[in-house]
Amino acid sequence: MLYQILALALKEFQAILRDRQSRLVLIGPPIAQLLVFGYAATFDLNNIPVAIYNQDNSYLSRELVSHITGSPHFQLVKNIQKDDEIAPLITTKKALMVVHIKSDFSTEQAVDYSSKVQVIVDGRNSNTALLSLNYIRTLLIDFNQQYLNDRGQHPPPAVLEIRSWFNPNLLSRWFIIPGIVALLTLVVPLIVTALSVAREREAGTFDQILVTPLSPFQILVGKSIPGIVIGLVQGTVIIALTVLWFNIPLLGSIGTLYLGLTLFLMSTVGIGLMISSLSVTQQQGLMGAFLFLVPAVILSGFATPIANMPELVQDLTYINPMRYFLIIVRGIYLEGNSYGDLVSQFWPMTLIGLISLTFAGWLFKHRMY
Repeated sequence: MLYQILALALKEFQAILRDRQSRLVLIGPPIAQLLVFGYAATFDLNNIPVAIYNQDNSYLSRELVSHITGSPHFQLVKNIQKDDEIAPLITTKKALMVVHIKSDFSTEQAVDYSSKVQVIVDGRNSNTALLSLNYIRTLLIDFNQQYLNDRGQHPPPAVLEIRSWFNPNLLSRWFIIPGIVALLTLVVPLIVTALSVAREREAGTFDQILVTPLSPFQILVGKSIPGIVIGLVQGTVIIALTVLWFNIPLLGSIGTLYLGLTLFLMSTVGIGLMISSLSVTQQQGLMGAFLFLVPAVILSGFATPIANMPELVQDLTYINPMRYFLIIVRGIYLEGNSYGDLVSQFWPMTLIGLISLTFAGWLFKHRMY
């Protein structure tokens, strides 16, 4: 029995790896996508185009301007001389932010130890606007504290000291790239298994499998092995690149990570075989895979928190294996979670995998005869 299953799995590997293009598709695109996502997908803002409208032009206002232009987050694009220049800069997106220092800035600061600075922000992209406002707010707080310290005056009565756990440098890349491990290990194994049975039907070799002594369960196991093995190889390459190339810390147990990866692949392969059992052609299998893939990514918490979704949509995420694996991979990378911390994420993926594989076997058996 084991020999027959392995023979079928070997046949599947040969069908997948027969031509050079198929081999390149398995490794090349995931690595390219990792590099693209790793450098392009980030919530950090650097070189924010900012325009300065300094009507005061005193030593104090120039010192504030130097703090802004010296920050790595801001890039000075223009010094404004009149009010009419503000609107065109924001409208044409030449500047994301305009900092307006009024003519009585230094006078108010000398008399009342407080003065106002106007910040005008392009709010068309609310996320970018909020991030840029947080950067300028932090910069102004630091400027105020330095101003008081330099003059021997008392600092503000309450000072907020921030300590970030699990991501001390607040680099969004540390959060995004571990999620890409889950995203990329979902795509190829799902497509490979979604096309496996459909490829047999389309090529006319499906009847040849039926006359073998293999049972429907053994056929499905044999077709599951290549998807899981390919996923493990891809996952290994991607994990190595995240640590060695992007310098993302891997604080937890590598064994726990691979246990989660194996269970995730099992559930993914089960869903792929369900799609393949329902498909008559490879085109149908491919369309079915993408029909599942897009909602699975959106409802996983990869880009938007699940807690922000409507309650009905949150309930749908419980049948999505990527939801659980994202928690596992980010917890192991950043928090150093152990097996005991992640048991609550392991058993749902195991359950999804068993149900999907069982249902795929039932579909395969009933559509086979």
